[in-house]
Amino acid sequence: MVQNSPLILCIDDEPVGLKVRKILLEREGYRVLTAADGPSSLPLFEQEPVDIVVLDYSMPGMHGGEVAGHMRRIKPRVPILLLSAYVGLPSEVTSLVDLYMTKGEGAPVLLRKLENLLLRQPVGAS
Repeated sequence: MVQNSPLILCIDDEPVGLKVRKILLEREGYRVLTAADGPSSLPLFEQEPVDIVVLDYSMPGMHGGEVAGHMRRIKPRVPILLLSAYVGLPSEVTSLVDLYMTKGEGAPVLLRKLENLLLRQPVGAS
């Protein structure tokens, strides 16, 4: 893993999915921070030089739309990719994120979408 490779913050309350995503992203050369819920992700997001966020929608306590809203106030330029098992999330949620995809679209689609978001945003620009 290269020190200047993009830093991704992955947030998901499902431990297995979070671990699999971390392994996948690290194998692709990304540095990865993880958080098991929205409240614990916000201090990481604020304190670390996060380049992009992969955020689950359905989490107890604080759903992905609420987390994205807080993140937009902290660092509005950091891209957020929202993952959900649900299709057709409300526009007030999807308008807070850069991209939205369903978990069923799979790893190749996730990697391609992350790469496209990072091409739009220079690494370290947060």
